[in-house]
Amino acid sequence: MVHPTFRLTLLLILCCSLLGCDSATKPDQVFQGKTMGTVWRVTVGGLTQEQAKQLPELIQHQLDQDDQELSTWKKDSWLSRFNQNPSLSPQPVSDNVAAIISSAMNVGRATEGAMDITVGPLVNLWGFGPNALPTHTPTDQQIATAREKIGLAHLTLSETANGNFLRKDIPDLYVDLSTVGEGFAADHLARLMEQQGVRNYLVSVGGALISRGQHQAGHSWRVAVQKPTDKLNQAQVVVDLQGHGISTSGDYRNYYELDGKRISHIIDPNSGRPINHHLVSATVIATTALEADAWDTGLMVLGTDKAKALALRHHLAVYLITKQGDNFVGWASPTFKTFIVDDSDR
Repeated sequence: MVHPTFRLTLLLILCCSLLGCDSATKPDQVFQGKTMGTVWRVTVGGLTQEQAKQLPELIQHQLDQDDQELSTWKKDSWLSRFNQNPSLSPQPVSDNVAAIISSAMNVGRATEGAMDITVGPLVNLWGFGPNALPTHTPTDQQIATAREKIGLAHLTLSETANGNFLRKDIPDLYVDLSTVGEGFAADHLARLMEQQGVRNYLVSVGGALISRGQHQAGHSWRVAVQKPTDKLNQAQVVVDLQGHGISTSGDYRNYYELDGKRISHIIDPNSGRPINHHLVSATVIATTALEADAWDTGLMVLGTDKAKALALRHHLAVYLITKQGDNFVGWASPTFKTFIVDDSDR
């Protein structure tokens, strides 16, 4: 529920040096760049010279197209034009945007509104959108006014023989897809890899990752969830992705101080205020990076107990880190445990 600029990557990609790769093994090739206010990174093995030459440009072109549809910062993007248009008539929407909105709305309903892509007015009010940071804490009236402009019930996605259409029933409904944009873009890059005949890759856009195959050393792709500390590169738990997507939403680095209080970048649509509980990180592994990206934000909004119950009810692969006093305690759902790499296997 915040633009990706404020989302730091809370996952560590375990490189060959951490996995003990043979120094004689040909290294994977790494390409990286910027998109959506964050960074992308693609690690691949076994490329031909021609593939290595063409791939970076193809990647950036794909991401630029996605950003042109999804950005709330670009006034000429499809999403910005939809938000600025007061019409209540159905608006044609691409298959790409329809897919991301459908996934986000499904998770929104499953989390009883904790994950809400219409929360933009509240995100902007608290200074985590295109608007500047507030100089004072928003008033109850300002929050109530913003909450009148949000709600998934005000958004309808229709799939017809003539295409996909998106309709809002209040003129100033503001859709913000930044919480799922990274996962969507990561999945798009994975499809691009397949189209280019690349079978071994790990791609990441911001905090969303997805992999296939193995890296050059013959090991499967592994990533680590960072410890909730300002010190970088400390692993809380290591997982083998097994060809899945993964995304982490965290509360312990992305915040600011206002009127003497810590303001989290994660906004609870139900209260209209930043979250204020002890859950500091939620990691989700799913079939796609988009699905993982949608769930992690909703779980962070819910807090530890509700997030655990939801993970068990829906058989989600979830890892939660909760602050208890001066300590941080991890909890893995039964499904998540099947991805964990034992210390003896690292």
